[in-house]
Amino acid sequence: MKRRHFVKRTALGSLAGMLGAEIVFGANMPDNYDLLGLQDPDPFKLFAKDKEMLVLNSKPWNMEAIAHLLDDKVTPNPYIFVRNNGKVPEDIDEKEWTLTFDGESVKEEKTFTLDELKSKFKHHTYQLTLECGGNGRKEFYPPAKGNQWDIGAVFCASWTGVRLRDVLEAVGIKNDAVYIGYHGIDKHLSGDPTKEPISRGVPMSKANQDETLLAFQMNGEDIPLVHGFPLRLVCGGWPASTSGKWVNRISVRNIVHDGEKMMGSSYKMPCSPVAPGEDVKDEDMCIIESMPVKSLITFPKSGAQLSKDKSLNIRGHAWAGELEVNEVHYSIDFGVNWSPCTLEKPINRLAWQHFKASIKFPKPGYYEVWARAVDSNGESQPMLVPGWNPKGYLNNACHRIAVKIV
Repeated sequence: MKRRHFVKRTALGSLAGMLGAEIVFGANMPDNYDLLGLQDPDPFKLFAKDKEMLVLNSKPWNMEAIAHLLDDKVTPNPYIFVRNNGKVPEDIDEKEWTLTFDGESVKEEKTFTLDELKSKFKHHTYQLTLECGGNGRKEFYPPAKGNQWDIGAVFCASWTGVRLRDVLEAVGIKNDAVYIGYHGIDKHLSGDPTKEPISRGVPMSKANQDETLLAFQMNGEDIPLVHGFPLRLVCGGWPASTSGKWVNRISVRNIVHDGEKMMGSSYKMPCSPVAPGEDVKDEDMCIIESMPVKSLITFPKSGAQLSKDKSLNIRGHAWAGELEVNEVHYSIDFGVNWSPCTLEKPINRLAWQHFKASIKFPKPGYYEVWARAVDSNGESQPMLVPGWNPKGYLNNACHRIAVKIV
């Protein structure tokens, strides 16, 4: 009975935090009751987000930043995009949190408490870029199904945790392991307990990278609830859907993981180019891994107005999945001529890089400033939307802002 009362008090505290007020007669609430005040909540208060963030969906919650909100080198929580597939958990007790390793390729199933993960394994901190595979989807035509993301479903935060590789070594992995798949405690929108909203994963080569973390801190603090508190798998440089939130189980597989959002056409591209609107068979789709080269102008805000006798100082970020960005250029004449930007090296692998430039305009009028990044393999961003695909993934077209010189 004491245990039940403790759990209920913990849940009430979490719900009160979401509401921003004490639930005065909360002890009288029936079990599994949905509070009216949470049925149509204010997402900006609920997730501590800036009011300029754009809400794309409420069931589940999905919201993105506008380019100028992403100006910080390390993205603060108010500007980090939200991408969910199910319901955000409400009754988490981190002191009782456990992470279980199972699957065909573990020598023996093993479970760790969160305290054990924190105390038994070395902590590491990396800045890691996470971008939704559908970022930029709204520009594809014919339109692709799904949230119509513009350019703000990307961020780079500082993550602290333990290396997944170190924990896998402690678990004991068989030689036939080829993939890991994560499982979280978020519930399916239907409420069906037998369905998972999402259960994706990565090959063992990615799981074993130094930067692949079981993270418990973001930007030096506990991970916010909507971003995976108390434990998140973080796989920088790959679609953010591989970075599972609220992780309580990891399956080590001797096959490509076959969880929810791994099958069919989810997070996959046609293995060969297709015509716009063409139907593509599932067997002709390939899983997205490293994200493509991309850049974003974060200052000034699009629509800036400037006196003709002044220079315009622009800045932004560039990233290239598993690779490094070697160059960033800007153009003010719709891509006819390009000039180099000053580009910083990444603070660590898989972190985005920062660029800047000072621009003089020849005369008053309307201009567009375009940015184009080139990765370490020599691949550059396309000037306009790249090859169409059925799910609207991997749009890495040049970002551009409007400027008026008076």
